[in-house]
Amino acid sequence: MQTNHDEYGPERILEVYDPKTKMHGVLVVHNTARGPGKGGIRLVPDITTEEVMGLAQAMTWKNALADIPFGGAKAGIKADPKTCNKIAVMRAFASKVSQLVPSVYIAGPDMNTTEKEMAAFADEIGDLKASTGKPSVIGGLPHELGSTGFGVALSTKVALEHAKISISGATVALEGFGNVGTFAMKHLEEMGAKVVAISDSKGTAYVAGGMDYNKAMETKSSKGTITAYPGAKVLPAADLFTTQADILIPGARPNVITAQNVSSIKAKVVIEAANIPMTHDMERQLAKRGVLVIPDFVANAGGVISSYCEHIGATPSQMFTIVKDKVTANTSLVLSHTKDLNTRDAALKIAKERVREAMDVRGW
Repeated sequence: MQTNHDEYGPERILEVYDPKTKMHGVLVVHNTARGPGKGGIRLVPDITTEEVMGLAQAMTWKNALADIPFGGAKAGIKADPKTCNKIAVMRAFASKVSQLVPSVYIAGPDMNTTEKEMAAFADEIGDLKASTGKPSVIGGLPHELGSTGFGVALSTKVALEHAKISISGATVALEGFGNVGTFAMKHLEEMGAKVVAISDSKGTAYVAGGMDYNKAMETKSSKGTITAYPGAKVLPAADLFTTQADILIPGARPNVITAQNVSSIKAKVVIEAANIPMTHDMERQLAKRGVLVIPDFVANAGGVISSYCEHIGATPSQMFTIVKDKVTANTSLVLSHTKDLNTRDAALKIAKERVREAMDVRGW
């Protein structure tokens, strides 16, 4: 990912250290032309400033394409999530960046941070608008509502309409059965699609006639793995990507579609529910074969739109309406501007135009 400075940013790079907790942290605010920089705080032992710069830039485009009044930012805390006192280091980080929050930066959960850490961050700042992803008891719209998976299903519906494939009876192969995958399945099933394969860390469950959402949830909850689904053929987890299905939804790990399996993908439509499930080169290879790919920052924008809804104090039902309107409109817009199935280029062009327009209005 491009991480160098350009006309768009980054505007601020703040590296902080707290001697008491030994907290090392970095905040990158990439661009605030459309509003305060919004992006999560990840807590990992090997975070680098360069990585956070790339992630902050990606958030600028994601928020612009989602058409919400946020700029892009990202933060990282260098610590071992298994051994550190997460609340203590989060409070230390909040204290060190407080002069920028929430006017320039608004936090959210990311790798190894949850609603507990977001509550601590906001409390340390002394302003509930300092973060999103907070517990519902203090006005949060938690991930448990399933906004990202809901958006993935909506983006899929628009993509199928564009590809002239009926969603009724369309078959789906779904990687991952966590928060995003479960809600994507729920809403796709309600729309008439048929999920024929689901993978988790233990393998892939395949049922040619289609799987039932309630039965899948019960299986995962009682047996701990989707591979225990009654009557399912159990395959290796990697076989999910080459399953015979109309729609492939990579929804868990990065870089799962590679030079080794890209030519074996049988789906006509790929919806990137996970972040960076393949490189841009893999996307181009699929496009050359006539496969329609909906990029990650288009398909999985439901989560960040939900963050905006939390920030403005919307109710869950208002949030679902806003997610539906924005994800549907933005997926349609990207597809209407796409040439030669090059959806990522079209999406980036729209996002950059929106940011550029805001910069021009401000006289930057």
